Amino acid sequence: MIAGMAFSTDRLLQGAPPVEVCNDSAYYFPLVHGRYEVKPGLVKFGTDFGNEAVDRQVFQFDSSFAHYRQMKRQARAEQLSKYYQTHNYTDAVASAIARFIVHRLVQEHPQHFQLTSQTGGTLSVYSQLTGEIFYLNAAYRLQQVQAVEPIEPPYVSTLDALASQLQDDITVVSRSNDDHWISAIHLCYPNHWSAEAKIGREFATVHAPVAGMTAMNQRGKAIVQTMITRKPSVRFAWGLSTDTRLNHHPVPPAGVAIDTWQGRAFNPQQPQLYLRIERQVVWGFPDCDAALFTIRTYFRDCHAIKQDPRLNASLVSALQSMPSNSLVYKGLDVSREAIVAWLTQEP
Repeated sequence: MIAGMAFSTDRLLQGAPPVEVCNDSAYYFPLVHGRYEVKPGLVKFGTDFGNEAVDRQVFQFDSSFAHYRQMKRQARAEQLSKYYQTHNYTDAVASAIARFIVHRLVQEHPQHFQLTSQTGGTLSVYSQLTGEIFYLNAAYRLQQVQAVEPIEPPYVSTLDALASQLQDDITVVSRSNDDHWISAIHLCYPNHWSAEAKIGREFATVHAPVAGMTAMNQRGKAIVQTMITRKPSVRFAWGLSTDTRLNHHPVPPAGVAIDTWQGRAFNPQQPQLYLRIERQVVWGFPDCDAALFTIRTYFRDCHAIKQDPRLNASLVSALQSMPSNSLVYKGLDVSREAIVAWLTQEP
């Protein structure tokens, strides 16, 4: 049971508001060139994509926060281990990641987050968005939580507590000598993949199911080197969805049919179609051989895209350029032709 609300199928299936109904949301359109490509696509962090100061924020917030927060609470209450995993997540890396998140939140959003030094070296972090206060020791390890409502289940770490204040999912990559692995994943908005299947894996294994990744997987160690040692960067991934539900874990919750949960069934007679966009920030920590990888999910309504000839042409072109193996991976192998027909249909 989630405090203050029933844990119901209806709420589990509830969709996030697309950016068109959020007057303060960032807008992204990563397929402007009209080609489907699988590549790192790393761009210098802070590059202006039309959102000005918001593009210089690691953690972006908007008026849809309450829904994103509710979905994280429901995911954690359903089964925390489905959505949060760690493997050889050392104290040094955990401390560096927690310190970065805390100070970045306070720097970027002082109206929402306050950091206060307490006696004995303890720190308190207050989230105005949730009313929660976290007490951390000098190593940023979680000591105590004050909350307006009970937290079910209780936070098990600083990363769990901080990730629950964000509209982003979090992944951490660690490295030691010649080995690297995913050391922490807090993934309450999975797009048909799971934390349990990826934790502890190296780059090539994690991305093996992704169509078109063979060449990149062969350079996995070099890519991880770039993530850890180069300046912060941002990249985008996109796909199409027939709903705006944030949580598409491969395993449905108890009581929800797999067909209902999976989605991706386009109906030309009652077309519901959304561009699901992930803004991914990569921030390296060379001092502890690790990198933070954030995922912020946005939805854009394809009904609105269809009204813009330039954006619509780019979307159609990108779909037509998508190879068969990528269509299967994206769940579009059956529906691409119907989607293209709808997008190109005269009003």
